[in-house]
Amino acid sequence: MNQIKSFCISKNEVWLAYKQVKANKGAAGLDGQTIKEFEQDLKGNLYKLWNRMSSGSYLPPPVLRVEIPKPDGRMRPLGIPTVADRIAQMVVKQRLEPGLEQHFHPDSYGYRPGKSALDAVGKARRCCWKFDWVLDLDIKGFFDNIDHKLMMKAVRVHTSERWMLLYIERWLKAPIRLQDETLKYPEKGTPQGGVISPLLANLFLHYAFDRWMDRIFPQIPFERYADDVVCHCTSQNQAEILKRKLTDRMHEVGLELHPDKTLIVYCKDSNRKGNFGKVSFDFLGYTFRPRLSKNRAGKYFINFSPAISNKAKQKILQVMRDWRLHHRTHLDVLNLALKINPVVRGWINYYGRYYKSALYPLLKHLNRKLAKWVKRKYKRFRYHELRALHWLGTIAHRDSNLFAHWTYGIKPSTGR
Repeated sequence: MNQIKSFCISKNEVWLAYKQVKANKGAAGLDGQTIKEFEQDLKGNLYKLWNRMSSGSYLPPPVLRVEIPKPDGRMRPLGIPTVADRIAQMVVKQRLEPGLEQHFHPDSYGYRPGKSALDAVGKARRCCWKFDWVLDLDIKGFFDNIDHKLMMKAVRVHTSERWMLLYIERWLKAPIRLQDETLKYPEKGTPQGGVISPLLANLFLHYAFDRWMDRIFPQIPFERYADDVVCHCTSQNQAEILKRKLTDRMHEVGLELHPDKTLIVYCKDSNRKGNFGKVSFDFLGYTFRPRLSKNRAGKYFINFSPAISNKAKQKILQVMRDWRLHHRTHLDVLNLALKINPVVRGWINYYGRYYKSALYPLLKHLNRKLAKWVKRKYKRFRYHELRALHWLGTIAHRDSNLFAHWTYGIKPSTGR
């Protein structure tokens, strides 16, 4: 059947794309259709999608825009495609991505197979020990301001497949359904939330930033996770020159460095002299700043290193509040642990990688939340928080692996 179609897209590619979209889960798009509802006629829906994509007649439906709060109180716009559109985007992504991977920069870490945010944090940590200065970049409204012509120019470097070029351009121009139910027809940008958007964003910055840095400032290392970028400089003067040059470069490609959030930072430690105004920066949920550390000989010194940021702490505390554990008295202690452990384990695995002691207060706070649950569930503990903590402590003594943070060593204590 594929031979009579305009484009050579196999049914198996669509099937594999569906399986990946299902694994990623995700909310319903503008049509309100969930993955479960899509699966009610799975064979028919996948066939219809394959038929339209391979004939060139597939037109992306409008993207549903929703807004989620950012730590600074502003809102971040997200675009949610329909389930069928996510599968279509995944077909293109899975065909295009392997070819791009061999060209991408080794210090580009975002949304790439085999690379992670923790890899980027670790590289930044090592570079901060070697270089005295950091230029912390903030690209203003990056996803909303990607130039469509430049984006398609970059895509054409890596594929001549007409169907991929056709659909990528259609996705860039797909209408966006706003909250007031009007449609916006974008002239630039790619919606955050689309399956293909992270790959396109990486490709855009591969040429706009990565390749440019290697050509103009090959001596300056950097870490980039999507549009979150840190550059390492040998002097304040070099950092200022780089900032000016990057300001011009961003203008060339239709972007803008945020004037207040793009910062020059001094990586102060015990061996670096001088006092400068800015000695900390945030990167991927970690705050890099001077911290008291102890060497192998037991002596203390100042080390410029990362630990969980205040913004990340506030997000975790908000998640704990949203759990409303003290209202979950219908659960027993085992099922309560099963409920929260995956999330807590994720926090520990990510934020416990570097300077893990900064995570301890949050995990101790979680024990106090659990004690409130005990007080609500068992009448004999209702007015006795210390006894509730002691009861949890006896459980931890019997089974230290019950809660994820107990395994980490943060067990209930009646100490104040």
